Amino acid sequence: MANEYDSKKEGWHGPEVVFGLVYEFIKPGQAVLDIGIGTGLGSILFHKAGLHVYGMDMSPQMLEVCRNKGFTEDLKVHDLTAEPYPYSDASFDHVVCIGVLNHFENLGVVFRETSRILKDDGIFAFIVADRKSNEESSFHVEHGEAQTTMYRHSAELVNRLLEDSNFALVKGLEFSVSGHKEKGQPLRLKAYAAIRQ
Repeated sequence: MANEYDSKKEGWHGPEVVFGLVYEFIKPGQAVLDIGIGTGLGSILFHKAGLHVYGMDMSPQMLEVCRNKGFTEDLKVHDLTAEPYPYSDASFDHVVCIGVLNHFENLGVVFRETSRILKDDGIFAFIVADRKSNEESSFHVEHGEAQTTMYRHSAELVNRLLEDSNFALVKGLEFSVSGHKEKGQPLRLKAYAAIRQ
């Protein structure tokens, strides 16, 4: 399954969206952690830009596919909802989390731990399914014949989590994914970039 993952991401432009949001803040030689790196789709652009890429994921199979691509410095198996993350305080210049947070109802651990392991003035860039005031938090996404339960997160919630974790929002961008549908409509997402204060 992990070997087929890359080819099933038709219509998915999350990595390009996040890279575009943070491009002005990154420099060659810096270290970026990809939370939920999977097969590495989300961080290959950072490698091409000269950053040292580290990754963490819950799936050893996904990490093995990523490792075989040969562009990461280090990969760790870890439950993304469990504290603490296996990194020391202020150990990364930037952190990205692309296409993962939609699977979690509670984002508190990710925000707290990212704040802890990120250096001051580092950028945290991530994507969530955007929740409007009239929408339920959980929903089902259709991809092919399968359905997956996912979670939306409102701008108000994201802003509160950022503030509570010592981040200031610098950019945001709404976009959609045609390959995943909810009730026949493309999945509506929002990408954020925030700076650690």
